[in-house]
Amino acid sequence: MYDRLIALLDENGADYRLIDHPAEGRTEIVSGFRGHPPGAAAKCMILMLKLGKKVTRYVLAVIPGDAKVNFDSIKSLFGATYVSFAAVTAAETLAGAPTGGVLPFAMHPDLQLVVDSEIESIPELFFNAARLDRSVALKTVDYVRIAKPRFADIATRS
Repeated sequence: MYDRLIALLDENGADYRLIDHPAEGRTEIVSGFRGHPPGAAAKCMILMLKLGKKVTRYVLAVIPGDAKVNFDSIKSLFGATYVSFAAVTAAETLAGAPTGGVLPFAMHPDLQLVVDSEIESIPELFFNAARLDRSVALKTVDYVRIAKPRFADIATRS
């Protein structure tokens, strides 16, 4: 998945840089390694949604690193009857990356991407590059141009 990410960024002429650091997937810690406030991180998580009793969907939610995903907002946005974090095995399969290294790009056809509206106000996003020992710093305008995300208010601050 790392190679797919770099190819995607290069093919689209993205303004990015790579940052090597100790292996870490927790936003609060890896943000310190990368030298930025946690709020500039793109925290990426795979959610499982139930639409009624028989339909299951998966969503890649991207929020600022200092926020938490608002399950009620996700539930309302998708008309879901139930929302939770996806099981680790499902999340890692859909993301093609380990937990903590999930990319803010939906590269699997079964993932729907939704990004918190506040992300647009962050000039440069930081995220692990599908691995825990390397990150990407990517201009947000390039992220939006390449990912073409659906924006919604899906995050809350504690």
